[in-house]
Amino acid sequence: MTRTWRWRRSAAESDAAAADVAPVLHRLAVLLEAGIAPDRAWEHLAASGDSAPRRVHEQRRAGRPLADAIAAEEGAWREVAEAWQVATTVGAPLARTLRGMAEALRDAEAARDDIRVALAEPTATARLVGWLPLVAVALALLLGFDVLATLQHPVGAACLVVGALLMVGAHVWTRRLVARARPGGGIPGMSAELLAIALSSGVSIGRAEEVLASVDVSPADADRDVLDLSTWAGVPAVDLLRATAELERHRARIEGRMRAAQLTSRLLLPLGVCTLPAFLLIGVAPMLLSAMTSTSVTL
Repeated sequence: MTRTWRWRRSAAESDAAAADVAPVLHRLAVLLEAGIAPDRAWEHLAASGDSAPRRVHEQRRAGRPLADAIAAEEGAWREVAEAWQVATTVGAPLARTLRGMAEALRDAEAARDDIRVALAEPTATARLVGWLPLVAVALALLLGFDVLATLQHPVGAACLVVGALLMVGAHVWTRRLVARARPGGGIPGMSAELLAIALSSGVSIGRAEEVLASVDVSPADADRDVLDLSTWAGVPAVDLLRATAELERHRARIEGRMRAAQLTSRLLLPLGVCTLPAFLLIGVAPMLLSAMTSTSVTL
């Protein structure tokens, strides 16, 4: 079953991807342009100390197909394996394919960096505010209130339990909001990139779609619109598809920054619904109860 490429992979995989993979792809492209055979190029990279090329070369020596050996790696190596498989199947230039993949990876990583920077401030603020109830308890102890004694009172114990539950709820709620705002993994516009690789060898659109299906990728709706435009206008689709892929990466960056901007206001919900009531129940209520108990004992 084929799938439309979505920018949804785990953040851990994406973080392990672009920063390390793109430079390796660039060096590999240089070696291929110099006329070195693919297996020999991977051997040179393995000898240079890069861990992923070393593992790929070891699996290749064990008799595993090169595309499968690349796909066995985590993160963006899976996308690289798909591009490698498409290029070798249709006879597209490998060096140009790898340079294009390296550029796409750098764009995707730059977008994730922008989003992470935008998320840093609201995320740090949410974590800091989450500790307010415990700060209130420490302040009450410094002021001399016998907060611990109030826990023996049914009302004090109830305040502690409800406040603790609210703190946990605020923590879980905040984590989910932050997780939704974080960038996804993978490379936006990857299906367009793969189509451009396939068509750059001169195969027909139908053949290019068959090759993409062999790596379990289906063209997105925007890709099909580009293919229809290319057919109607009688112009090559390769440049149009690469422009579409760049546009997808640009949109992903803007959407991610918008999610980060919206996160600031959305974090007010757990603050108002959970954190502030927990602050009152854990910090303020025991102080009031302690003062009332002390006054009644004095009287």
